[in-house]
Amino acid sequence: MCLAAAVAGCGGTGGGGAVPSAAAARTGASAVADRGAPRPPAAPLVLPGPARAEEETSGEAAARKAQAARAVLETAARWGLARPPLPAPPPPASRPELVAAQGVKLANGLPPVVYRVPTDERIVFLTVDDGAEKDPEFGRMAAELGVPLSTFVADYLARSDYGYFRNLAAQGDAVNNHTINHRNLKVLGYGTQREEICRQQDQLEEQIGVRPRLFRPPYGEYNEDTLRAAGSCGVEAVPLWNEEAFPDRMEYRYEDQRLHPGDIILTHFRGPDLWPGTMPDLLRKVVDEVTAQGFALARLDDYL
Repeated sequence: MCLAAAVAGCGGTGGGGAVPSAAAARTGASAVADRGAPRPPAAPLVLPGPARAEEETSGEAAARKAQAARAVLETAARWGLARPPLPAPPPPASRPELVAAQGVKLANGLPPVVYRVPTDERIVFLTVDDGAEKDPEFGRMAAELGVPLSTFVADYLARSDYGYFRNLAAQGDAVNNHTINHRNLKVLGYGTQREEICRQQDQLEEQIGVRPRLFRPPYGEYNEDTLRAAGSCGVEAVPLWNEEAFPDRMEYRYEDQRLHPGDIILTHFRGPDLWPGTMPDLLRKVVDEVTAQGFALARLDDYL
C-alpha cells in the first residue's frame, strides 16, 4: 500500500508507481495552494428547537439581570448614595415567636415591648414617627430604592393631609399608631391613655383602611396602663428603638456604636426648619450607614 495515497494515488501492480494524470496533478496543486488561503467562517451551530429556545431564554435572562443591576446603580447615584442598599432577605413565612431576652420585654396578657427583633439575619428596621413633614420626595426616594418604612403617626400632625400617608400605604409602607395628641402617656390615667390610643386606632382604620397592629408611645414613655389600653383596642406589639437617625448623624444606645441584627431605628417626619437637612437627606444618611455596616433594611411589620 502507498503511504501517500491520499495525495498522489496508489501505485499499480508489479511494484511500479503509476504516473498521475493531469487532472490529478491539478487537483493536488489546488489542494496545496488552498492550505494557506483564508477560509470563510463556519456557519453557526443551529441548536434544535428546545435547546435553542433555552439558550435564547438564558441569554435574555442574563441581559435582563445586567440591565437591572445598571438600573440599581443609576438609582443609587441619582439619590446621592455612596452605594446601593443591600437587598433584604424574603420575609419569614410567619412572624418569629418573641421570648423574654435583651431587646424584648414580655408581661402576661400585655403586648410585648420590643427594641430589637430576634433574628440572625443582618437586617435592621427603619421607623418614622409623628407626621409633621410630608415631603413627597421622601416617599418617592424610599420607593425607588426599595427601602421599606414603618411609620407611627400622631393624628394632630397627620390630619392636615392623610392622603400623604395613604400614598405611603399604597406603596407597601405600614402606617401605625402614635396616639391622637402625642402626649406623655406615663403621666396620664388609664382612661385618658385609652382614649389617646384607641381613638387613633379608629382614625387610622378610617383614613388608611387598615387597623394598626403596632403602637409606639410618644417619647417612648409608657407604663402598665399604656400596654393594657393598647391591648384593649387591638395592638399586638409596642416597638421602641435602639438607634435614632438624623440627617447628619446616627445615635446609638449601646457603647459599641454599631448596629445589631434586628435593631429598630427611630427617625421623624421633620423638615429643615427643625433639623439640618431634608427628609431625603435623612434617608440618604440612614441607607449609607446601614449599608456600610453590611445590613439591609427590612419591613418591621413582617416581623412583629
